[in-house]
Amino acid sequence: MKKEVWFGLTIMAMVVLSAFVLLPAPADMSNGHLGLLMLALVVVAIMLGFPTAFTLMGMGMIFAWIAYRSSNPDLAVQQTLDLMVQRAFSVMSNDVLISIPLFVFMGYLIERANLIEKLFKSMHLAMARVPGSLAVATIVTCAIFATATGIVGAVVTLMGLLALPAMLRAGYSVQLSAGAITAGGCLGILIPPSVMLIVYGATAGVSVVKLYAGAFFPGIMLATLYVLYVIIIAKIKPSMAPPMSAEDRIVPLPAFAQVVSKDISNNVLPGLIGALKGKRNAAVPMRDLLNHLVIALLPLLAVAAIMGTIYFKVTAPLPVETVEGVVAMGGELSDSADSAEEESVSGLSEPEADGLQTPPAAIEEAKADAAPASEAAKEPASVAVSAAAQTPAGEAERQEAPLSFWIGLASCAVALAIFYAYFSFARLEIFKMLLGSFFPLAIMILAVLGTIVFGLATPTEAAAMGSLGGLLLAAAYRRLNYVVLRESVYLTAKTSAMVCWLFVGSSIFSAAFALLGGQEIINTWVLGMDLTPVQFMILAQVVIFLLGWPLEWTEIIVIFMPIFIPLLPHFGIDPLFFGLLVALNLQTAFLSPPVAMAAFYLKGVSPPHVTLNQIFAGMLPFMAIQVFAIVLLYMFPAIGMWLPEVLYS
Repeated sequence: MKKEVWFGLTIMAMVVLSAFVLLPAPADMSNGHLGLLMLALVVVAIMLGFPTAFTLMGMGMIFAWIAYRSSNPDLAVQQTLDLMVQRAFSVMSNDVLISIPLFVFMGYLIERANLIEKLFKSMHLAMARVPGSLAVATIVTCAIFATATGIVGAVVTLMGLLALPAMLRAGYSVQLSAGAITAGGCLGILIPPSVMLIVYGATAGVSVVKLYAGAFFPGIMLATLYVLYVIIIAKIKPSMAPPMSAEDRIVPLPAFAQVVSKDISNNVLPGLIGALKGKRNAAVPMRDLLNHLVIALLPLLAVAAIMGTIYFKVTAPLPVETVEGVVAMGGELSDSADSAEEESVSGLSEPEADGLQTPPAAIEEAKADAAPASEAAKEPASVAVSAAAQTPAGEAERQEAPLSFWIGLASCAVALAIFYAYFSFARLEIFKMLLGSFFPLAIMILAVLGTIVFGLATPTEAAAMGSLGGLLLAAAYRRLNYVVLRESVYLTAKTSAMVCWLFVGSSIFSAAFALLGGQEIINTWVLGMDLTPVQFMILAQVVIFLLGWPLEWTEIIVIFMPIFIPLLPHFGIDPLFFGLLVALNLQTAFLSPPVAMAAFYLKGVSPPHVTLNQIFAGMLPFMAIQVFAIVLLYMFPAIGMWLPEVLYS
């Protein structure tokens, strides 16, 4: 029998033995202990291979019937069926879940648009001089593609077919190659737009928008740590990641580029501009020169557009306060107040005092001073507002740009100067490859995330935009046909049904667990330990880390998050910050044996000589990096909490 099977059987035996040792004798067992027994049985049943959703649903209904039967045997069946219907209806009426099928549909469309091959090749050439360039390009490609799709199995499988043979041919070690592919492919469940964050938000009652904003920088941090690890390994042990040969770094140039680079200049801007003048462009079509000049100037145009937009934003004139409108409104109120005062005076007039009357000259002078003010007060507010609206905007003086803007502008100018100084025709070809693979995906992802994070659209609306973007990308790459559309719709329906049934089963299971009093026993046990918030956080993350060995992230969230969430207010822990830690921690669910699904995805498409043990060995350093990232996020919470606080404080 294989070692992995023995490992899985050992964990199941430990769960069963722990249940029998820790639980009291049947005669002394309360309903709360039955809830703990149900929890142990669910874990064992899932590890035996039973479907997670229906296992949760079945166990929940059986133990809910036991809980109802202990109080009223005659109504137990009816109450159990009512519970099932109510929980299913409450889950299906959750608006946040509508975004799941839309994001999944976007991912399947992009997966079938055949972008990953072009993306990997362009990334590989762009990072040719970086140590461990193939592995670095693999991680970056996985991160981008996994972010766009969110489907770990698809990304790991495609990269296993594409990148693993290339890395093995280049002399990379099997362990480093497997670790880079599996770890990079799992980034899609953390970096937004992530289905896992939607599931956690719906389970814990946390805003998905804030989760997306909070998970952005931790996801980038984890991908950066992966890349740094690969670069360090390639520097320390070049045998594990040999540098790219000079022959492999050669980029074939089109005919016009060969002529221009040979006769005029190898630098793009001097070469193209020089070829446009005089008789030297006789052998080069003018159309090619102009097209490539526009492509070469795209970075400059993009920086100019961005900095111009920022300039007009920071120097916009301050909004003019319409004081006249306020005075007019006050005038109307003063008129009514005066009339009310006159009425009150006429009804409650005081007797005249002969010796204390105001002189007639003073009275006339006061009336003359008050007349202009009263006339201005009686003007309608609409007249003042319309006068302010008719004031030309150009008359308002613009503010001076702050020093930080000029520093940023100077930095961009220096960066552009350096970029164009080394912008050869070979790099122009790589840039064109990136324009056809990287930038369309990046723009679509940023558009989806930007509309969510900045409050321009709800997650569901942004997911609909992403689905439309996936359709347009597939059409642009001429991959949109009936077969692709049918497969995408079918797989989307299958995945969405799985997630929805998981939610229904989890809701029924949680209700049964609460009815039996299992949550109360756990709360009493944890609170009785008199833990500090730091100790509780460490305990929770260790438990989640260990649960990632036998279970997948879906089971951990839908089964165990409802147990941890009620304890957070007692320890003063923000559910948003806890969710970010859990999201980082759940990366281990795909990289930890024996249920490391990423390893099995990769093994299914690997050459025969690549063993499962080698893949597991390659994933272990990346698991250590994940633990280090969790520690960093806990020590510096601003990594995840800064953006939500800035945007939504």
